[in-house]
Amino acid sequence: MTILQAPARPILDCWNKIGVVGDQSCPKLIEHIHCRNCPVYADAAQRNLERPVDADYGAEWARHFSQPAAASQRGDSSALVFRIGREWLSLPTAIFASVAPHAKAHALPHRGGAALSGIVNVGGQIYPCMSLAGLLGVDEHAAPPAQKRHTFARLLLLRWEDQVYALPVADLHGILRYAAATLRAPAATINKGLSRFLAGVLEHQDMQIGCLDAALIGHQLARALR
Repeated sequence: MTILQAPARPILDCWNKIGVVGDQSCPKLIEHIHCRNCPVYADAAQRNLERPVDADYGAEWARHFSQPAAASQRGDSSALVFRIGREWLSLPTAIFASVAPHAKAHALPHRGGAALSGIVNVGGQIYPCMSLAGLLGVDEHAAPPAQKRHTFARLLLLRWEDQVYALPVADLHGILRYAAATLRAPAATINKGLSRFLAGVLEHQDMQIGCLDAALIGHQLARALR
């Protein structure tokens, strides 16, 4: 691989030291959630793109990317990965409207059930607050062993058939691209309440991520409001 010329100013790769790839001690993570949302990261990326390159650089990368990827390695799917209790789960990125700070739900009189927690105010709008933990039979108070990373309790705003639902989650990993062909069948040891909603299991870093069936989840959320 051709060696690029060094930029005029060295790029400080803080994301590899105190960011999401490092020890996650950066105080900016609380505000930005992920390094890719931070202006420091954006500035480094812009400077990296603007640095001078050798004449053969374009041709070399053209040869590299002209090689077809194996079908099983193509990132043809995208999901938002989050945690409920001890379980890392995901749903397709396309069905999420936004991510909001965590907020307490207000119970509705004469309404309840495992899935419906109440209503919640997000940016001046009222949304039904749904409990995926109750729907899936997951202990939301369980937590994985402590690690050297921040946890980000959030509300995920999911849109299904013209209705937006607020889903509280204990932690948010972010968006993950993956190859659908790499999904594995759920293990027989997974609790039955959760396994019937899984389309498959994805391995990423040290996580086993349950990929939820969006249609089944959407149907159950709509049913809980009837």
